[in-house]
Amino acid sequence: MLTILISSCKNDKKPTSEIVEVDQTTIGNHMERLASDAFLGRKPFTEGEVKTVTYLKDEFEKLGLLPGNGDRFFQDVPMVEITGTPSEHMVISGKTESLRLGYLNDFVATTNKAVTEVGLENSELVFAGYGIVAPEYGWNDYEGIDWKGKTAVVLINDPGFQSGDSTLFKGNEMTYYGRWTYKYEEAARQGAAGLIIIHDTEPASYGWNVIESGWSGARLTIESDLPLLNVESWISGESATKMFEASAMKGRDYKTLSRNKDFKPIPLELTVSVDIKNTIKKDVSKNVVALIPGTDRKDEYIIYSAHWDHFGVGKAINGDSIYNGSVDNASGTAGLLAIAEAFKKTKPTKRSIVFIAVTGEEQGLLGSAYYSENPIFNPKKTVANINIDALDSPGKMKDLTITGFGQSEMDEYAQEAAAKQNRYIIPDPEAEKGYFFRSDHFNFAKIGIPALYASGSYEGFDKSIEEIKTYNDYYRAHTYHQPSDEYNPQTTELSGVQLDLQLLFNVGLKLSNEANFPKWYDGSEFKPARE
Repeated sequence: MLTILISSCKNDKKPTSEIVEVDQTTIGNHMERLASDAFLGRKPFTEGEVKTVTYLKDEFEKLGLLPGNGDRFFQDVPMVEITGTPSEHMVISGKTESLRLGYLNDFVATTNKAVTEVGLENSELVFAGYGIVAPEYGWNDYEGIDWKGKTAVVLINDPGFQSGDSTLFKGNEMTYYGRWTYKYEEAARQGAAGLIIIHDTEPASYGWNVIESGWSGARLTIESDLPLLNVESWISGESATKMFEASAMKGRDYKTLSRNKDFKPIPLELTVSVDIKNTIKKDVSKNVVALIPGTDRKDEYIIYSAHWDHFGVGKAINGDSIYNGSVDNASGTAGLLAIAEAFKKTKPTKRSIVFIAVTGEEQGLLGSAYYSENPIFNPKKTVANINIDALDSPGKMKDLTITGFGQSEMDEYAQEAAAKQNRYIIPDPEAEKGYFFRSDHFNFAKIGIPALYASGSYEGFDKSIEEIKTYNDYYRAHTYHQPSDEYNPQTTELSGVQLDLQLLFNVGLKLSNEANFPKWYDGSEFKPARE
């Protein structure tokens, strides 16, 4: 297992050029096009999707790539679009007082149930800590309660977050138990009618504005036989404070209580009521799949992935209602095309190279989840996944931050490629934000394919750690999942994006011409799937 990191780079020499370069002009041209208003925010099931997938297919064809799904460039992904209209208020009632929470300002409410009307009516509220059932940690926040008809109230992230105890779960590093997706899944498995997550900016890693934009309007899901909640909800931290003050837990520190291994769910002596009226549309979205066949090991595959989708047209902010998604993720989608162009400029590789632009990432990694359940290429013959998502920096970066560092030998390939660019590698310094579970590589890892998800995000060649932090903080606070994520050819800096894409190309090129299959490290939860 790779354990040695270069934590400080003393060599400030600029990165050296490679024999085959990923073209920066190509990156910028595709980003500008994909993030333009003409693509209407690239939301699945819209005109924006039709334009996007057609554009990607045409561009792959121009480069001379082959269809990746038999004779087709598309993999159909059947989805359900549910446009929910919640009641104006969520009403929380107690013995002596009631709270009327306002939609969007105080709460959001959605459902994945494809029915015309659903809701909660005087559903008993029970505080369930972090909403986690983790036998390996001896942890069960749902124990001892019959959850039928009840609504759980839980915290975001893990018990270890800011606990000061590195042995509590993974300390500040988020596990999958900390993700909102897991929390809704577990509450449904427990038989609850609803789940309310309490928003808190730091452990969530984004503000309420992201909740507002991401959990309103039309949402997509993949039909399955798994249990579903009637209502999936968030409430603001301020609303949660008022709720607890009106409850049987008045005056108790609910965060401290939740970190106790012996925590048991606490009835709040409150009920909740909210309705959702739904318009339902069933349709098929598309993953775009293109192939460069290998030579003597053509039945072995390196998969590059990036999600093409964003949020489409939504709530207007400062007069702009198109969520263009330039960084997230026109950058990664353009990266697929630029890397494909670079591979076409080099001599044929021994292994096949696959490019998958997946749908529905913003709705819960839906396109990659569908691919993982219906793989086109044998997972046992898939050497690795290299995922590209939200590349952004104000210049060339000294670091290569690896999200999910310590999972597989892909770290070693990344370190070798970084060293050739006079860069150093580091684990994600913000592992508490759970980025490993927030992009499409996660679904490839779940079926045993070693994945690399990495970019420069910590220290620049020409900008300090503090300057980069300020830059990243501004993006998360003001641009992430907002209409302001737009491409401006005069101000968008692409040198760092190019450097990252060059590194990811170099890693794939090395893998494509050798016989080795990167291994998961001992202790990785993904190793059994590979074996």
